Amino acid sequence: MTDSVPADLPGPSDPAAWLTLPDVAERLDVSISKVHQMIRDRELIAVRRDGVRRIPADLVANHTVLKHLPGVLNLLADAGYDDEEALRWLYQADPTLAGGTPAAALGGDQAREVKRRAQALGF
Repeated sequence: MTDSVPADLPGPSDPAAWLTLPDVAERLDVSISKVHQMIRDRELIAVRRDGVRRIPADLVANHTVLKHLPGVLNLLADAGYDDEEALRWLYQADPTLAGGTPAAALGGDQAREVKRRAQALGF
């Protein structure tokens, strides 16, 4: 395993900012099967890092999935984004949003603005 996530990959660059699927199951207090189902249903997003499927830890805050994340993931999928592209969009720097990225803004007052921007990508 490497010490960091390469800068050209989307998402957090700090390896500690990523959770494995068993870690997510423990944090959400659900089975690993439920986590796989949540990924299939686009309630969560997981990508491979160092050969292991991982989820950014900040998308699973306070022992729950960010409220608006499933809606945004579905809007991005409808716009043709795959998981890597969706993750890149979620972590793309945007100084007009609180927290500096759409992912950070999802946890605050600008979640609706993030959804509106994701919806606009489909047009």
